[in-house]
Amino acid sequence: MRHASPHPRPGGVRRLLARAATALLVGAAALVAPPSTAHAASTPVNTGFEADGTGTATPSGWSTYSAGGHAGASFTEAGGRSGSYRLTHWASRAYAVETYQYLDGLTNGSHTLTAWVRSSGGQNAAYLALRNCGSAEQRTDLPPTPNGAWVRLVTSVRVTSNQCTISIVSDANAGNWINVDDISFTPGATGLAITGGDVSSLKKSEDLGGVYRYAGGAAGDALTILNSAGMNYARLKVWVDPADGYNNKTQVLAMAKRIKALGMGLLVDFHYSDRWADPGQQTKPAAWSGYTAGQLSTAVYNHTHDVLNALKAQGTTADMVQVGNEINGGMLWPEGSTANWGNLAAMLTSGANAVKAVNPSTRVALHLAEGGDYEGARTFFDQATSRGVPFDAIGVSYYGYWHGALNDLQTTLDGLAARYGKPVFVAETAYAFTLANDDSLGNIVGTSDQLVPGYPATQAGQAANLRDVMNVVEAVPNGRGLGVFYWEPTWTAVTGNGWDPADPSSGNAWENQALFGYNDRATAAMAWFDHR
Repeated sequence: MRHASPHPRPGGVRRLLARAATALLVGAAALVAPPSTAHAASTPVNTGFEADGTGTATPSGWSTYSAGGHAGASFTEAGGRSGSYRLTHWASRAYAVETYQYLDGLTNGSHTLTAWVRSSGGQNAAYLALRNCGSAEQRTDLPPTPNGAWVRLVTSVRVTSNQCTISIVSDANAGNWINVDDISFTPGATGLAITGGDVSSLKKSEDLGGVYRYAGGAAGDALTILNSAGMNYARLKVWVDPADGYNNKTQVLAMAKRIKALGMGLLVDFHYSDRWADPGQQTKPAAWSGYTAGQLSTAVYNHTHDVLNALKAQGTTADMVQVGNEINGGMLWPEGSTANWGNLAAMLTSGANAVKAVNPSTRVALHLAEGGDYEGARTFFDQATSRGVPFDAIGVSYYGYWHGALNDLQTTLDGLAARYGKPVFVAETAYAFTLANDDSLGNIVGTSDQLVPGYPATQAGQAANLRDVMNVVEAVPNGRGLGVFYWEPTWTAVTGNGWDPADPSSGNAWENQALFGYNDRATAAMAWFDHR
């Protein structure tokens, strides 16, 4: 069985689903243009589409191809991202068109295409591609951006024939549109080191009879199914003394053995609570309830060191550790709230010191919710850095139905990576594959007005949402986009495995956002873990 590598691969989030979808397109084979020598140089020209003004069907340096007589659907017009003009694909009838530029005399090796894009969504396909490069064609799908904001995308390829074709492709319905601007093609590769999932609920589900199946229907071990799909990292939360006996030290140790046996990386997520810790609640463990701020800092160190040292002792050393979970307002309230930053800094530093005392190479991450709120995140990390809190990476939660559009996530990740010089990652994301319910508790996302525009509550919509979040992380400049964790892909509707550890009758409200459907089979989105 293949074990997904925890290291980035040239090509980044590579488009298995896009390739499958392309096979279904009307006339898709005919849409791929023949090699052209319209521009045979090693550097692309007219990358901002400024050379010709507005209304040009074939911009200078570019070629246009359409097997169905739709060449007029590709044109330049006013409204560039940085200059005066942009490339647009649009027509009042269904169309299929490609705008491309051929490069020759390239130095062999990895190269990366970067472009700023916007899209109405709704196309059969809309993507950037690098083809005829001597290796497998690479694609990046354009996300829907109904708010009109520009999003930067990247895609990488290995050039082995000293040539490559940059392509912008639309197979669209009447009225669908894309905008593209500010293209670059430079040496180097992008990629995601982490395509992970938080599987904290899995052991309880299994103990209560949960069943997991491959897409074809064969039953299997959920971790093995996820790993065979390409998931290369697992996240486990740690509670101090939970009511149901799960997500504690003992359970984390057992799960860590399974994770490491599959060759996956391990992220340990300390909540410093007996139950959920998030922006709305950071409740101290019962055993720590009477502690002073100083005693809480000591308890954070001891608890963190104890769990991590036990993991190390059994040969499953943590690769990354979150000191706190969604700590926008601090942790261990009220002593460790952001109203008491001195106390909070001491607690965070204690946790980080414990991590490094066990294993200096384990990454320390600080994790905030609201991944679309750059200003809020900057305020938090300015406070932390001014007080000398040590950390190696920054994680954010991003759920598009709560935290803004993709460009908001991009602004946050780009800004944090640049300001603090640290790798950034999405510690939590998810999306619904249906609005139907599978237990007695209504779902967190259960109505159409809660959905993100452009992403229906279908398996295809769930897959596209995960794909586009990964694309944004991959595009963080200077290789600082570390990866993405899908939150609770295995939390299906199993009686007794609800959200409340003290109430076995509680439902989970999350089953329609798992990566296993109501027939227990892997959903289509799981394929995006394999980002080659």
